[in-house]
Amino acid sequence: MRESWRATKAALLQVHSIAGLVLALLLTLIALTGAIVSFEDEIVDHLNAGIMQIAPRQAPPLMPDELVARLKAAQDVGRVAAVTLSSDPSAAVRVRFGRDEQGGRPASLYVDPYDARVLGSPRGEEFFATVRRLHRWLLIPGDAKGWGRQITGVAALGLIAMLVSGLVLRWPRRAGSVTMWLKPNLGLSGRGLHRSLHAVIGTWVLPVYLVMTLTGLWYSFDWYKDGAVWLLSRPQATAAKMPPKAPRASGRAEQAQPIGFDHAWTTVQREEGSRFSKALLTLPAGPGTVIRIRSWGKDSTLDTTRDEFHIDAVTGQMLSAERYADKTLGEKVIANVLDIHRGAFLGWPGKLAFMLAAALMPLFSVTGVLLYLSRRKLRRPAQPPLGRLVAGE
Repeated sequence: MRESWRATKAALLQVHSIAGLVLALLLTLIALTGAIVSFEDEIVDHLNAGIMQIAPRQAPPLMPDELVARLKAAQDVGRVAAVTLSSDPSAAVRVRFGRDEQGGRPASLYVDPYDARVLGSPRGEEFFATVRRLHRWLLIPGDAKGWGRQITGVAALGLIAMLVSGLVLRWPRRAGSVTMWLKPNLGLSGRGLHRSLHAVIGTWVLPVYLVMTLTGLWYSFDWYKDGAVWLLSRPQATAAKMPPKAPRASGRAEQAQPIGFDHAWTTVQREEGSRFSKALLTLPAGPGTVIRIRSWGKDSTLDTTRDEFHIDAVTGQMLSAERYADKTLGEKVIANVLDIHRGAFLGWPGKLAFMLAAALMPLFSVTGVLLYLSRRKLRRPAQPPLGRLVAGE
């Protein structure tokens, strides 16, 4: 039995070491970029406080189509892809643009909702967008359609293997000692200190890393995402995953006409009433007339606790309505995958804890490599001493 356990332990150590050596730099990159974007919203809001707020007025704000028309008349802007509206009379409207012919996306603009006056582009937007692409897709061409998402998914699977093997390797030794599990021995030096930091701090962050990896796989592999949806959602909700297609307009001339926001926005205002705090209206990326509108209630504390509607922009007909309050527990877990991934479901203390855990990844990479090198040195057979030379030999 003891020999079998020793063989198993040796095999797990090999798996842990090899996975760590292969993935150390990649996991460090993914973790550090994730730590950087942990408080993106708060940082961007602070940097752009001066252009996100305006003096409220008694006049009603412009409807979205008129606001976009005035904006285009005042300056040459790209194709408007989305607008973010707020029930707060002192909040500016954010206008986002689609990609141009070269694949670039112009910076978004904050606009006065009463006269469409441009207030400015948000600082930090391009920086955080680049960091997010590096975190998710490693800046590999194709973004979500390229190889980057699969590579980060493989790294997440490797991290899971290291977490499980590392926990099993620790378990047999004085498993009941809380001090041994949770208190690093800073009085040690060299290999002993590296081992204590690697094992003990690794135990602290293991639950956080498991949550990060299990939710991160959602964005890497379609089979994983489909399996989670099948497991957690109701069958009828899974079947209704895609909204119904909007009825086609009759006549080629009508189909060629650009669509606007007003009809869909009027429908959502009628549906949501005074409940909404903020709404994101997104035009279809390709041909079609279906507008997606995401609406956050005034009591919403998370970015993912939102209602979602699909509305025909031509007729204003509601095609589908997905309200957060009507979801089951499993469907709410699916809706909150991103906020679970970054710890936001626990409030700002959770985001801070997840950020610190991510920032500690270089510690495990460095101590892991040092432990591997010292182990190799200990296993290296000692050089036999040179025999003394005797005169005449």
